[in-house]
Amino acid sequence: MSLTYIDHIALESKDINSSVEWYKNQFDCEVRYQDDSWALLGFENISLALVTPGDHPPHFAVVDEGVKELVDHKMHRDGIAYKYEADPDSNVIEKIDRRSS
Repeated sequence: MSLTYIDHIALESKDINSSVEWYKNQFDCEVRYQDDSWALLGFENISLALVTPGDHPPHFAVVDEGVKELVDHKMHRDGIAYKYEADPDSNVIEKIDRRSS
């Protein structure tokens, strides 16, 4: 039996370009994607998403292959099925299915 897999953590950034440069200068990570509204930085054990305030809530994403089966799932622009949920303390969790891309 394998454990649940955390795909990424998302933090808000008011300036994606500046934040990407800061993370690249501070850590050994790679830019997997970047535009003006979000970026995805790859680390050895997890990815870090930088999102603009209001676009996506700060969250962490868990891979869940059943997301596509949920009636109320949505699709990211890259074709990945997702659904945001809140835990009992109102922290946002994103369930994603990477197989759908």
